[in-house]
Amino acid sequence: MTAVLEATGLTKRYGRRTALADVELSIPAGRVVGLVGPNGAGKSTLLQLACGLIAPTSGRIRVHGAEPGTRPDHLARVGYVAQDTPVYPDLTVAEHLRFAARLNPRWDRALAERRLNRAELDPRQKAGRLSGGQRAQLALTLAAAKRPELLILDEPAAALDPLARHAFLDHLMESVSELGATAVLSSHALPDVARVCDHLVLLARGRVHLHGDIGPLLARHARLTGRAADLDALPSDVTVLDRTEAADGRATALIRTERPLSADGPFTVTAPDLEELVLAQLSLAARPGQPTARPEAHR
Repeated sequence: MTAVLEATGLTKRYGRRTALADVELSIPAGRVVGLVGPNGAGKSTLLQLACGLIAPTSGRIRVHGAEPGTRPDHLARVGYVAQDTPVYPDLTVAEHLRFAARLNPRWDRALAERRLNRAELDPRQKAGRLSGGQRAQLALTLAAAKRPELLILDEPAAALDPLARHAFLDHLMESVSELGATAVLSSHALPDVARVCDHLVLLARGRVHLHGDIGPLLARHARLTGRAADLDALPSDVTVLDRTEAADGRATALIRTERPLSADGPFTVTAPDLEELVLAQLSLAARPGQPTARPEAHR
């Protein structure tokens, strides 16, 4: 399957601080990717590298097979919405569109106008007087009307209220569907990721700890509840990611396994949700001496 974004040994340092370290990553075309991780994990750095806004310290990154940001035709294939959804406060919505049309050779005026109407944005309104949700919708319109093949969004809904965030995600999915594009959405809101994404990349401490299509990732994990002694006797090919014990001797564990567990065993087996899996992986990544990449990251 064709990869839209590929990173090999990708490292980025800012002075003595390492933002990304030896990242290996391949994102297939046609996915809506949720990029998750704690603050300082390297998410924004990875996205800026993918847009060509900064250069690697070592290793390489390729988007559509080329070094990001080196050719005008490559820039036209990538749409970017930054975290603060920057706009020009003294320009009207319509002036933003006219300015973007001059800069982008594949500009789709009809798509831009449909997006504005769908978001109920007044073309005569100055951007500085828009609400946060409206600015996010304008930024998404400007990125989508380039007709990019890769749409990169760096926490664009972080400052939005729940209603505005819900509307923004609806418009994002409509745009991705209309464009037939791949999208990478960085977000701390795991319910948002679960709602709109079908592929996951988890960064922690500057490294990829988990990535793959969400369905298969969840299928390789399970939540076990039973006696602590029974959980102590799990087979060696089962990896415990997180475990809690109660005073009555019962315990719950989130595990990774390469084979289905029998429902007739000594514990109850249930499926975890995405948020539970991500939080367990982040907790594991934060433990001293833990490995920095999971086996399923390369499947």
